[in-house]
Amino acid sequence: MAQNWTPDGWKAHEARHLPDYADTALLGEAEATLRSYPPLVFAGEARALKDELAEVAHGNAFLIQGGDCAESFAEFHPNTIRDTFRVLLQMAVVLTFASKLPVVKVGRMAGQFAKPRSSPTETKDGVTLPSYFGDNINGIDFDPDIRRNDPRRMVRAYSQAAATLNLLRAFAGGGYANLRQVHQWTLDFMGRSPWAEKFAETADRIGEALDFMEACGVDPATVPQLQGTSFYTSHEALLLPYEQALTRRDSLTGDWYDTSAHMVWIGDRTRFEGSAHVEFARGIGNPLGMKCGPSLEPDVLLKLLDTLNPAREPGRITLISRFGHDKVEAGLPPLLRAVQREGHPVVWSCDPMHGNVVKSDSGYKTRPFERILAEVRGFFAVHRAEGTHAGGIHIEMTGQDVTECTGGAVAITDERLGDRYHTHCDPRLNAAQSLELAFLLAEMLTIAGRERQADAA
Repeated sequence: MAQNWTPDGWKAHEARHLPDYADTALLGEAEATLRSYPPLVFAGEARALKDELAEVAHGNAFLIQGGDCAESFAEFHPNTIRDTFRVLLQMAVVLTFASKLPVVKVGRMAGQFAKPRSSPTETKDGVTLPSYFGDNINGIDFDPDIRRNDPRRMVRAYSQAAATLNLLRAFAGGGYANLRQVHQWTLDFMGRSPWAEKFAETADRIGEALDFMEACGVDPATVPQLQGTSFYTSHEALLLPYEQALTRRDSLTGDWYDTSAHMVWIGDRTRFEGSAHVEFARGIGNPLGMKCGPSLEPDVLLKLLDTLNPAREPGRITLISRFGHDKVEAGLPPLLRAVQREGHPVVWSCDPMHGNVVKSDSGYKTRPFERILAEVRGFFAVHRAEGTHAGGIHIEMTGQDVTECTGGAVAITDERLGDRYHTHCDPRLNAAQSLELAFLLAEMLTIAGRERQADAA
């Protein structure tokens, strides 16, 4: 357990990107309500995820973390949850089949509401209102009443997260994730795209393997690992009043856990020394992520790791690099070498989304697929050169047929961005682009696996 730590100790530190609440009494009421509610996840589940991430840190598994940029109240629907879940299943099965490694599946779901903003206010036509911070803080419409920071939205976010988790648990353990259903995971609108066809071929081979097992006397129906899957949730621990209200002491170990999600992460804008977000995170037992961008110096990273993981526990820390396609091969190695030199057992994951945002000619914020792929390739190239494990991918994606990121085999053009541009914040990969990325990742993992085998020989 962290020394000299309390769930509210963050209040004595510098807190950036938190909303101002005009009605402090209403904030207190919302926090009290959340404190009276049951935990969304359990400490034992968070420890199970930490154990799986420890295998990733040791080079024996791969992490896929994906989901919405920012969940919304308006788009909350069981079909949306199902479709994102099954695209993640598709991606995971492709990666597992190609790499022969277990894949740890973590959704940016059931809590990914709050988003940091560059400015606390936004001005349009001479009118200044609070910026949109995410649906658990205020609304997206530029209206004084809707943009008012309302702490009661945290309670609504909790309810939506609880319903989302309930459905995810049902999908993961109730038969939907059964490998015998692998053919049914393809989304209808993907049609006969090249990647849908390639996935069907992979599904055929999996089916043949299951048939072979059955012929040998091993009934797949009796193997729990084939009947369901472990699926975890995560979000950025940005809105600290919400996170604090859901932080509970585990009855078995006495340690504190943030029960809002299995894993939480610290963003690139809030991971500075003396940060309130770092202070909060250091005391909870959950696996932690931390975004690492071009502004992060190796010495600062090492100090943060010493603060967040002084016991150097494998699986505790996932470092999520976000440099941009043209900066990753220069910016990542100094961080990687410093961490290796000091012996910190971290998971290295690649976020190829946040460093590759551009403004399209049509005025939309977008992410070109070729830049996303270039950053992933650069990430793998750095790890090959350094002899370390490229351990994961962290993407903003959806199971919906959106047109928000240009490129890919579906060939979304600048002109088509307006067709189905639905995100509440940043552009997401659609289902077809996500599956395409999975196959390209599979090729890289296959190459990395062959090189490991050659080195071992």
